[in-house]
Amino acid sequence: MGFGASSAFGGPVHTPTAERLAANGLRYNRFHTCALCAPTRQALLTGRNHHTVGMGNVPEFATSAPGQNTIRPKSCAPLPETLKLNGYSTAQFGKCHEVPVWETSPMGPFERWPSPGGGFEYFYGFLGGETNQYYPALYEGTIPVEPPKTPEEGYHFTTDMTNKAIKWVRQQKALMPDKPFFMYFAPGATHAPHHVPKEWADKYKGKFDQGWDKLREETFARQKELGVIPPDAELTQRHPEIPAWDDIAADMKPVLAREMEIYAGFLEHADYHVGRLIDALDDLEVLGDTLIYYIIGDNGASAEGSLQGCFNEMAMLNGIQMETPEFLTAHLDKFGAPEAHNHYAVGWAHAMDTPYQWTKQVASHWGGTRNGTIVHWTNGIKAKGQVRSQFHHVIDVAPTVLEAAGLPQPVMVNGVQQKPIEGVSMAYSFADAHADERRETQYFEMFVNRGIYHKGWTAVTRHSLPWTTPPKLPAYDDDVWELYAPDDWTQHHNLAKDMPDKLHELQRLWLIEAVKYNALPLDDRFGERGNPDLAGHPTLIHGNRQLLFGGMGRLTENTVVNVKNKTHAITAEVIVPESGAQGAIAAQGGLTGGWSFYAQGGKLKYCYNFCGLTRFYVEGAQAVPSGKHQVRMEFGYDGGGLGKGGTVTLYVDGQQVGSGRVERTEPFVFSADETCDIGWEAGSPVSEDYGPRNNAFSGEVNWVEIDVDKDALDQDHILTGSERLHIAMALQ
Repeated sequence: MGFGASSAFGGPVHTPTAERLAANGLRYNRFHTCALCAPTRQALLTGRNHHTVGMGNVPEFATSAPGQNTIRPKSCAPLPETLKLNGYSTAQFGKCHEVPVWETSPMGPFERWPSPGGGFEYFYGFLGGETNQYYPALYEGTIPVEPPKTPEEGYHFTTDMTNKAIKWVRQQKALMPDKPFFMYFAPGATHAPHHVPKEWADKYKGKFDQGWDKLREETFARQKELGVIPPDAELTQRHPEIPAWDDIAADMKPVLAREMEIYAGFLEHADYHVGRLIDALDDLEVLGDTLIYYIIGDNGASAEGSLQGCFNEMAMLNGIQMETPEFLTAHLDKFGAPEAHNHYAVGWAHAMDTPYQWTKQVASHWGGTRNGTIVHWTNGIKAKGQVRSQFHHVIDVAPTVLEAAGLPQPVMVNGVQQKPIEGVSMAYSFADAHADERRETQYFEMFVNRGIYHKGWTAVTRHSLPWTTPPKLPAYDDDVWELYAPDDWTQHHNLAKDMPDKLHELQRLWLIEAVKYNALPLDDRFGERGNPDLAGHPTLIHGNRQLLFGGMGRLTENTVVNVKNKTHAITAEVIVPESGAQGAIAAQGGLTGGWSFYAQGGKLKYCYNFCGLTRFYVEGAQAVPSGKHQVRMEFGYDGGGLGKGGTVTLYVDGQQVGSGRVERTEPFVFSADETCDIGWEAGSPVSEDYGPRNNAFSGEVNWVEIDVDKDALDQDHILTGSERLHIAMALQ
């Protein structure tokens, strides 16, 4: 979410709750994040810089470096833990994305989950970087739960999490009215996928037909009128890497406009539900005593949706270029609906970051890091409807909360000596718009995009872009640095050539801060960091074989042996009832892509869902008899590179019953949140043969073994007891 999206900061999207809070509170127009979600959230909750707490990037990209290992040190206790130990009730709702990926299985450990390890007594939300808003991968505490309704019954995650939050705070005030509470409310909006009921998107019909260049100009004018940027601020230019709206083909413009309409509806929908929560606090007569931070985004607007946007974000992340203008046009009515996993184009992200340069991931420039923020505290802040322009960072929230609560910053927590909080309290600015700012220096780094702020000056260098993965990035020393003066609000006039000595001074300061806060070594690897063997982070599953049991589920891709780009086999022992075999035996993924081994009408069946674009089916010729049987799917990978096809063969008790072809496979990832489940399928369904509910296997699934590479080449196509014992013992 960029600085220029919300109407509270001059944006085109109507956010009445944000405006309501701003009218009775303060707008901070120089508040900053880390340019990426998980780092910002960990910094927010600890009051320390993201590298200090090991979250230099997202958990999926962890390395062994202290600033990148995603392991929060016990010497950096989170704010909710401190508040809980001082008598607060604590709860988190919505997105987490702070748990190391090797700790996300149902067996934990749970030291870094929101509850109990993160200091929250109650958690209702999801662990991943994003989730399907219609089929979320939900946890209540550490227990996986399924949504109470289907999309057809009106389910949407933002509505659900708001209902839970209202219920929790009402219960807290009913049972412990004298006890204060701390709530972290983090919707999935407006991260991809952009999912919202159609009526919300339709409110913006035709509102973006003018395109992103004109929209930037309109937003810029409103921002000046509103006073959230100075009258002499200048609108930065669109970089040539981002296409001009006038250069877009005519047949693509309706698609692109609809992408933005859906995004706008998604944002207003989220703001509406925040309003429901605010109304609940008002109804409980605690709103005046509640300090509220409405931070509009955990980074700038996302340019991860490609230059044209996408119907299925996972296809783009897999490098699959099949979404032609014709395809997008044909699927336009499904954008924002359960069938889609859509994202908007880079041009809209740039417009949502008006008036600044660049976007999310680009921590060098304000487009990636400057997020409009509203602070509302009726009984604690006398000033109403004013703007505050002191420079602040997300690490400043925790010390502000502690000061407002009258609590000292912790020295010891649970017997562990604490590193000092690195943020500074913002409370000094509540009463005085002209108070000297107390944050004079702040470094930035994300994907080796670097920046330093010091007493108004900024020195920055952009190293990479979020929508391209070039085969070779420049050497760090070849990155071009820019210099901007204190009176240059938007980083418009580069003074690097005019003031080389000042630039060198700030470059040196960046290096000092980077060493101080664990931002070194720099690491611009992308695909390699997702591979634990190359990145140097732990992995839960080793080797080529994994034994699972019926009833297991909510297993993320990082907790299941990888079957992509290789020959593999899925073998299961099932007990088929007299009524016949029906339902999921084992499945991984969902609507965005994955595979399912199941029975339909008594026969074995296999579905490979290729990026939600094409489904390949292979079916057995005859029904599986009742009783105990061993069923097996063998996938003979074609080889010759990534994402190739393969031959599928189905077996019952070692006898072939069917075969067929899968022409293409997904090379890297099935989804961000869908899981592997045994004996049923959670989340959205891989196959169109069954729905999200009542898809459990009709009999019993005793066990499922996944074998890859040479371990999948079983000559008799059946596993003996000794073979399964071998795999079980090998995992001890």
